[in-house]
Amino acid sequence: MSKQIHKAYKIRIYPNEVQKVFFAKSFGCTRFIWNRMLADKKDYYRLHKKSLKNTPAQYKKEFEWLREVDSLALANVQMQLQQGFQSFFKRPDMDFPKFKNKGKKDSYTTNNQKGTVAIDGSFIKLPKIGRIKANIHRSINGLIKSAFRQVLCQCFG
Repeated sequence: MSKQIHKAYKIRIYPNEVQKVFFAKSFGCTRFIWNRMLADKKDYYRLHKKSLKNTPAQYKKEFEWLREVDSLALANVQMQLQQGFQSFFKRPDMDFPKFKNKGKKDSYTTNNQKGTVAIDGSFIKLPKIGRIKANIHRSINGLIKSAFRQVLCQCFG
């Protein structure tokens, strides 16, 4: 059985004004979901002494604007928060998950599903936003698995 090699590529992008707004919304929505899910988990545990199993989809009825961003970005927040809790309870050296502040490491992660994240000439394609002008300074071989922040592609080949 061969071992897969994972590589990360940092790609400089040049979003237009509409795309910049989309990124700002995505950063805000992922931060909001993190903070809201964390607060709800803390409150639920305080009242019931049990862990709350909440998902981003549960918040979309109350907060319609969450539908404007990539659902995989919100799902990744849920997984990252769960991972933060698991690390906290398994390892005594880990801190309890903290609330996120605006402007401090704003980011979001999305996954490639059937070509939703792709390199297309001098553009990178992302879900819900489309093609973004990019400075792709070397060839990227392999399957793109995810895109992070503005924009780091994790590939393996």
